[in-house]
Amino acid sequence: MAGNKKIEEGLELIKSAEKHLKTSLLKWRPDYESAADDYNKAATCFKNAKSYQQCKDCLLKAAEYHQQNRGLFYAAKALDQCILICKEMGDIRDIYVMAERAAYMFQSQGNPDSAVATLEKTAKILESQVPMEALNLYRHAAEISGIQDNQRASAEYTSKVARIHVKLQQFDEAADAIRREIGLHQAHESIQAVGRLVVALVLVQLARGDIVAAEKAFKEWGNYCDPPEIQNLEMLLQAYDEEDRDNAIRALNDPFIKHMDVEYAILARDLRLPQGNAVVQKKPIVENATDEYKRVRPQNDEYVPTDSYKAGDNNEEASSGHQPEDDDEYSGGGLC
Repeated sequence: MAGNKKIEEGLELIKSAEKHLKTSLLKWRPDYESAADDYNKAATCFKNAKSYQQCKDCLLKAAEYHQQNRGLFYAAKALDQCILICKEMGDIRDIYVMAERAAYMFQSQGNPDSAVATLEKTAKILESQVPMEALNLYRHAAEISGIQDNQRASAEYTSKVARIHVKLQQFDEAADAIRREIGLHQAHESIQAVGRLVVALVLVQLARGDIVAAEKAFKEWGNYCDPPEIQNLEMLLQAYDEEDRDNAIRALNDPFIKHMDVEYAILARDLRLPQGNAVVQKKPIVENATDEYKRVRPQNDEYVPTDSYKAGDNNEEASSGHQPEDDDEYSGGGLC
């Protein structure tokens, strides 16, 4: 019963708002302000009655007429409330456009903080279902915060942008966002945050398959890392450079990496590991080895006689050069 009364009250307010919009011979211009106020009141009645579709329609009307009356701040407030109603309805198709409109109105009226709050709130609603739209809203919030010289807030929203890129496996864009975030943290000398981001950037570059870029990032910003992080990154990069699968797994299972933001921890878990094809090296010949382990023929496959064979040849030559004379009874001469 209470819900029905609220709906009836809301309908009466809509009729009142429509009257304010009518013109007559003595009333040349619609009363947009009064109409917008009545639509706002009607929206409240419908919200209390949980008639969310009617509430949404009234809020959009209120925003329209506040804008017609050049009351951009109140129009933005109506859109901001409409976003929450859409969330209650489970209908988030239009809230991205609403958030951008509201942010523009807030900003044009000199309320950047309200603009950022609306963008952040809407991005959180969209992040799980429409991450690309959430990413754009976070990026817009970072830009507004940067204009207001709020580097810390800008870095926070840029971090969200980078993590969404990682989640979507857009590693090139993620690397760019992390670099921007590093620059913002350097501006207000947040050294510890930069150290964590260096690890994240190395992981992203490895996910891109670019070991050179990963090493370059470590050389450029590695001095911001703590000693344990430096040792772990050195082991990780060396493992990928030498195709050492075991050391790569050991480095990626480091507690510091496992306790990073969820997106980076998952990235480290799913990172492509080195193949681990070890090159088998031939053992060198030991000079003083026994005869049975010495090489008989060289690697160039040229025949070289062994010492024993040479000794045999010399004996044959000696025996052939000094043949003994046979004591033959007929050696002195032939038969007469």
